[in-house]
This record gives sequence, C-alpha cells and structure tokens, in this order.
Amino acid sequence: MPIAGAVRGEAASTAAAQALADSGMRVEIFDSMAPLEAEWRALEQDNLASLHQSYDWCAAWAETFRHPLAIVRGSFNGRFNGRTAFILPLEIIRTQGIRRAEFIGARHSNINTGLFSAEFLGTAANGLTARQQAEIALMMRGKADLMVLRNVPLDWRGRKSPLASIPAVENQNHAFQLPFLGAFETTLKQVNAKRRRKKFKHQTRILNEKGGYEYVIAAPDQRDALLDLFFRQKAVRFEAAGLPDVFQAGPTQAALHRLLALRDGERSYAALEMHALRLKGEHEGHIPAVAALSRKGDHVICQFASIDEALVPEASPGELLFWLMIERLHHEGAALFDFGIGDQGYKRSWCPVETVQHDLILPISRIGHIAAFAQRGITHAKAAIKANPQLYGFIQRLRARQGGSDAPAEEAEKD
Repeated sequence: MPIAGAVRGEAASTAAAQALADSGMRVEIFDSMAPLEAEWRALEQDNLASLHQSYDWCAAWAETFRHPLAIVRGSFNGRFNGRTAFILPLEIIRTQGIRRAEFIGARHSNINTGLFSAEFLGTAANGLTARQQAEIALMMRGKADLMVLRNVPLDWRGRKSPLASIPAVENQNHAFQLPFLGAFETTLKQVNAKRRRKKFKHQTRILNEKGGYEYVIAAPDQRDALLDLFFRQKAVRFEAAGLPDVFQAGPTQAALHRLLALRDGERSYAALEMHALRLKGEHEGHIPAVAALSRKGDHVICQFASIDEALVPEASPGELLFWLMIERLHHEGAALFDFGIGDQGYKRSWCPVETVQHDLILPISRIGHIAAFAQRGITHAKAAIKANPQLYGFIQRLRARQGGSDAPAEEAEKD
C-alpha cells in the first residue's frame, strides 16, 4: 500500500507541499507490487516499454530476492485526474552503507525504460520536470539515499525517454541491435550477406560431415535442464577468464528458472526462452551452444549465451545458433534482434546499430549526494578504460592471469 504518497504537513515543508499541489502530478511510493497490478499491466502494453519493467519479470526478481520495494507511481491531477501517468518499479539495494533505489533486477537487465501512459507521453515533451523529480526525491526520503536508474537509452527506437531530463552519465557499456527489414536477405545485407551465407554454409558442412545437428527450442519439460546446462558452461568460461561468475548465486538461478514459465500463448511475450544447438552422429545428444531469448512485442533480446569449447569449435556453434534464431524470428514477425549490452566482436559482426545507454542519478539524502558524485566518477573511469583498447586489453589479460588462465575475457563480462 502507499507509504508516503499523500503525506503532507509535518512530513514536508510548506514550500514542498505547495510544489506538490501546483505541479499537476501526485507522486506515491508503494512497498508492494500487487496494488498496482492492473494499471501496471496496462502500461506495459506500450511496445517500446522494456520487458524488464513488465509486471511478471519484476515479480520473479522481487519475490526471489525480497529486497525492499519502492514502486514510484505518478498520477495526474486536473484533466486526467487520478489516472496513472508513470510507474518506476524500484527496489532498495544496500551496498557499503548506501541505499540505492534501482530498477528491480537491474543487474541482470539489458535495457530499462520505465512505464509511461500515452497521456503522459503526449503531454510531457520534455520528460519529467525538475519539480516532478524533486517530488520523487521527497517521497523517497528515509527509504533511499540516491536513485540510480541504469542502462536507460535516452532515445529508444525514435522516442525520447521521459527520463532523459534526469542528470545522467553515459554507461560504459553500449548495446547492439540488428533491425529486421522486409526480407531476410535484405536484413543480412546490413551485415555483409555474402560473407554471412558463406560462413553459414561452411559451418553446416562441417557439422553434417560429423553426423548433423538440430536446432532446439526447449519444450516445457526441457527448459530447466537447458538453463542448468548454461550455468555449467558459463561457469567454465568465467573461470577460464578469471572473472566472478555472476550467475552462481542461488537466488539468481532461482529467479531465472522462474522466468522460464512466464509467457503468453501468442508468442508475443516470453520472459525467458531456451534455444540450443544439439549434435547428431559423432557427438550424438551433446549441446555445444545455448542461448536464452526474451520477447516482448516485436523486440527480442538475447539475455545470455554460452558455448562448450570442447565440442566442434571449428564450426563456431555459437555463431551458427545465432543465425538459426535470427532467421526463425525474422519469419515470425519480430522487428528487432537485440544482442544486449557489452561490446564483443561477434555482436559488432551482426549489428549495424549501436545504442548508447545512460545511468540516471538522482540524489536523495546528504550522503546520497556524495555517493552520486562517486558513482559518476566510477562510471566515467570504466568508460575511459573501455575507450582505450590497449589499456582495456591489458586489464583483461591481467584479470585472466589472476584467475589462473591466459584465456581472453572479453566475452565473459558486461562491466
């Protein structure tokens, strides 16, 4: 239920209360999702709203990790009196004594947008005003020290984000996308169709000589086993790269398993769908490549992928799996295949579009202002390192050696 939304008087100064009254917008903070479910599900129907802010996705993370919630709801006064203008699904993460309000499950999200009504989008050309940002900060007092909204594109598929007016720092990681054009061949021409087809034929020939392969989209009774296989394959890759395994924690694995069941019957929404390449003949039944896709409307995101380097590496099974997934999704009416955040060579080879994302930072308490300054500094430092190929390569090699291996680490992390 609302914790602070209508509190006035002693909870805020007379000036702050007057600002709330004059702004045409009422801000409330909810500590649970359930009271907002109906309006939340209505807002998420917007095709450009990220899957990561959908109700089911957020519920899976919130109910697994049990972090305190601070769901921001803005509603209209005046002409649209009482109607929901926006929802920002936030949770409170405490690290090093600082309470950060972040999008739910943000550390495993590839893109975040928030949820906005058509009325708000139509009347707020410049996004959240300074007064509305101040209202949010006022309502968050006592709950968080700062609000950090990570991986927000300020412009997404031709729409300026209503969050773009919040002070921002460019995230060190960019995201990469392949738009689907009218014909599959036309789509491939964006990324050198001749070279792509030649590589596909080469990969197929190698595997057929070894007995063949099949492209698998996991059935309900196969999904959990395939996700567990991904965890095992990725753990090997992280260890070889000398990097921490971001999927190792029990709650993270539990939340991802829960997402497997969240989908609709029309294939327009799938929180997590497991795809794989399975070998025949010489390596009968073995799986050298796994990928997990999410779909909301016409937007498909590859959330994560893994390979078994001991199996047919000469056939580049991970690349082959991407071809098969992209070709199928093109025929199924998707409009955008999103490789997610993180700059790797295979993404650039597929993607003509590179999307810059930002971290939006809104201080709330005094210590939050100090933490916000530090947050910007850390992000700037990471971006500077990644912009310097020699320095970044040196750090990656150093981390790999510290992990007991000389294997390259670039594909293993997003940070």
